Amino acid sequence: MQNKPTDINHRAIWAIAGPMILANLSTPLLGMVDTAVVGHLNSPVYLGAVALGSMLFTFLFWGFGFLRMVTTGLTSQANVNGNTGGPRDVLIQSGLLALIIAMLLLMLQSPIGWLAFNIIDGSAAVIAEAERYYAIRIWSAPATLLNYAVLGWLIGLSASRSALAVVLVINVTNIVFDLLLVNGLGMKADGVALASVIAEYSGLMFALVLLQKRRLALHQIELGQEFRLMLANRHHLNLHGNFMLRTLCLIFSFAFFTNQGAQAGDTTLAANMVLLNFITFMAYVLDGFANATEVMSGRAIGHNNVAMLKRSLLLNGFWSLLTASLFSLVYWLFGKQIIALLTSIDSVAEMAGDYRLWVVLAPLVGVWSYLFDGLFVGATLGREMRNTMLFATFGCYLPAWYLLQGWGNHGLWAALMVLLVARGLSQSVYLPRIIRRLS
Repeated sequence: MQNKPTDINHRAIWAIAGPMILANLSTPLLGMVDTAVVGHLNSPVYLGAVALGSMLFTFLFWGFGFLRMVTTGLTSQANVNGNTGGPRDVLIQSGLLALIIAMLLLMLQSPIGWLAFNIIDGSAAVIAEAERYYAIRIWSAPATLLNYAVLGWLIGLSASRSALAVVLVINVTNIVFDLLLVNGLGMKADGVALASVIAEYSGLMFALVLLQKRRLALHQIELGQEFRLMLANRHHLNLHGNFMLRTLCLIFSFAFFTNQGAQAGDTTLAANMVLLNFITFMAYVLDGFANATEVMSGRAIGHNNVAMLKRSLLLNGFWSLLTASLFSLVYWLFGKQIIALLTSIDSVAEMAGDYRLWVVLAPLVGVWSYLFDGLFVGATLGREMRNTMLFATFGCYLPAWYLLQGWGNHGLWAALMVLLVARGLSQSVYLPRIIRRLS
């Protein structure tokens, strides 16, 4: 049946966004638990080590987050008129690509680690602890990347509750083992890393059970044939490549931000990490509406329905802006109390309070980039998404940082705001073109 614009309504948006917001919220909650667990140890070294180790795995794992995004976009477009073969093929080929990438990461873990820790700035104590973190967490690569593909597929099918269940299994398991290994057994950053490994494989086992319940006969997959089909599908590979470049630019931007904080000292690094939890928390909530936009945009493209696309952007934009405004208000009123929950180190808490205004501003300036990310993913506009991110990173963010160095850490935060604004503005330029093409 042809979808109508009226199929896009507030209830339909929340049916997708609601479970995804709950799922996404558990991820920054996990980050906050990581921060709080090591933030209450007797030295900022462990907090800095987790910050640098997490930054490295942001490159290694989130850099392949395109596996989730491309899978969602292709699945939502293929899932029209009762078509089941198309979505199944998308999942299998995305999973195969995820497994190949994970095996390469494991084989290259030593040179990757050597290169990373020769580039990253930080004190000798922080680097040594971060290396222990890396040596353990790298073994979660196969489960992490396969989970990306499965989650993307479930979101693309509008199976948000199943996606929520997978994410909750991963993050609740991670939190439990964080507390057990660090608080209970006295481990440091290595305990946080081991908790992540256990959690990712637990989530993968649960995800495989869900796939079996959806009658996906995984044992009947012919890997050789699927590998040849994956290589032959140049359009899909190009999408993966473009989305990967976009994601790497975004990760580079936050890694650069973290590294500049490390150069300013362990206390500045730790304070910035505490405040980044505010932005991460906000981002994952707004990503719930971005997920809804992905699915609805993909449906609109699959049905060639421009009215449906416009209504999706309008309603998702309304909820995104309202949510961003609420975040700014909460951060303004209760920011100091939230900082106190994340760290008991007086010097770190005091410095984080000095820069709190930037995280109050971030939701309002960044909301549009999250909304348009959903549109570009659902419409599988890989080249356009890549180009806007390259422009925002190298044409706006880095020049802004260079010009604002005299402001110190305030200049670094101001440059990050420039990045958020530039992403939204550059993406909005493509909107009329997308509508004309669909028309």
